[in-house]
Amino acid sequence: MSIEPEASEPRWAVPPEGGWTADDLDTLPNLPPHTELIDGGLVFVSPQTLFHTRAVDFFNWQLQSLAPPELEVVREFTIDIDRYNRPEPDVIVIGGDVIQDSNQTRFPAESVRLAIEVVSPESRSRDRETKPVKYARARIPHYWRVENHDGRAVVYVFELEPATGAYTSTGIFHDRMKASVPFPVDLDLTAITPRRRAADPQ
Repeated sequence: MSIEPEASEPRWAVPPEGGWTADDLDTLPNLPPHTELIDGGLVFVSPQTLFHTRAVDFFNWQLQSLAPPELEVVREFTIDIDRYNRPEPDVIVIGGDVIQDSNQTRFPAESVRLAIEVVSPESRSRDRETKPVKYARARIPHYWRVENHDGRAVVYVFELEPATGAYTSTGIFHDRMKASVPFPVDLDLTAITPRRRAADPQ
């Protein structure tokens, strides 16, 4: 009489008392790509939408072409905020002097001049509420939140107000975005929309 082997159950890492730390992201085995650490907990990325992919590509390449030589633009890379928070913004602008070698896996938050998050349905609360608070506390001077409104990009721009240590809104942009900080940009946001959708009169 043969005995069918029992189906193996997924083995999830059990967090230590107090939660995971920023260093653990580099040593925990079998983590999915783009895992973040928020308040000592692991946050896994859901499958990305076409809008999310196109928006991240757009800002990554556009800002790379416009950034001054002393700054670097990097997509989907974790930053150290504190021991229990190591988020991964979709795009960051950093001071180029913090790039040490091709094997580094994170940057210090104090090197970040701009953090950009492209909102997905599952990340809406984190991108609108949780992450801006943490980025402001880390003194990241600029934060842009990109949202999908009926297939078209809307960018919400925030700047750190030094007296309060919180972000204040400095603009909402729909089809065209012009900003002077952290460096001058003039962006055609309609380029994020797939060409077929852009040509659709509906």
